[in-house]
Amino acid sequence: MSLFQIDAGMEWRGGQRQALFLARELKRNGFRFTFVVQPDSPLHQKAAEEGLPILPLRMKSEMDVLASHRLAGAMKREGCVLAHFHDAHAVSVGGRAARRARVPIRIISRRVDFPLRKNPFSRSKYTKNVDLVIAISEGVRDVLIKGGIAPAAIEVIPSGIDFSPFEAVKERDFLREEFRFAPDDYLVGIVAALEDHKGHKDLIEAARLIKLRAPKIKIVVVGRGSLDVELDQQARDLHVDDLVFFLGFREDVPRILASLDLFVLSSHLEGLGSSIMDAMASRLPVVATEVGGIPEVVVKDETGLLVPPHDPERLAEAIIRLYHDRGLAVRLGKRGYEVVHEKFSAEAMARRIIAVYENIALKKGITLRPQK
Repeated sequence: MSLFQIDAGMEWRGGQRQALFLARELKRNGFRFTFVVQPDSPLHQKAAEEGLPILPLRMKSEMDVLASHRLAGAMKREGCVLAHFHDAHAVSVGGRAARRARVPIRIISRRVDFPLRKNPFSRSKYTKNVDLVIAISEGVRDVLIKGGIAPAAIEVIPSGIDFSPFEAVKERDFLREEFRFAPDDYLVGIVAALEDHKGHKDLIEAARLIKLRAPKIKIVVVGRGSLDVELDQQARDLHVDDLVFFLGFREDVPRILASLDLFVLSSHLEGLGSSIMDAMASRLPVVATEVGGIPEVVVKDETGLLVPPHDPERLAEAIIRLYHDRGLAVRLGKRGYEVVHEKFSAEAMARRIIAVYENIALKKGITLRPQK
């Protein structure tokens, strides 16, 4: 009797991190499970380092029939009684496998607030033989309901974070030393994939306005994505390439956050914003857009400042406000640190999901027995 956790991501983003946290808690509680991951992905590497029970499986696309066939065989061999799909490709590939293997409990995590595609196939993935969809925020829940998912089939369980990497950081100036920033430069950072919905174009446009009014503000961009070249060119065209610094993908995010004065997230679509929680765990004040599940993390004027999406002027004004009002910035950072510890721990997230597993299993007369 086994539980299958399936994540088809090749990148290292919030979703992969949440899947890893859950797998850790399953192992800690003695559950027998199989962690299905893309071979050679960051998640594969991190799960292997922690000694988690891995099944590397290449999932090339949502229509990868061969992967579904192989996964169904593994589910049958291991006696899979519950399958949890952590991303869109996993839903398609794993859903077909679970139907073939007659897995009795099927759960989906939905982390983004993108509207569901308006076609029967897309909607059926979230309704046909699915016991529950776990939404990471009320914002995602609303999008699912608008997409035709019954409210009773949705459970909101916010993402969580592991606080230990942020508490372990002692060095606060390494980023200033790496880029030779002046002692009075004010470092504003964003950690997000360089994709359109993250709103980097608006942030770079805001940098043009910031340069005119507060040139000591520097913007540090961490992440990679399809807009790498385009965003770099935009910064050059707007003559803010002396303010905006692209660091690419970095493994040392806690150390980078510790070097910042302010965190910003400029998304116009966002499920919850796990990078905001990282920033709060680093005691940073936050400026973010009022979209998706972000207001469930950023309490307006209490843990951060909220601005409308696609509004570079308001974004620039909020950043400049905290640059000038350091007392307010410190108060927001302190309260954010308190809130994220109260509400968004990785352990609490994982325990709530395990409780959902056990509740559904009980209703179906299935016992999810941890190993003795």
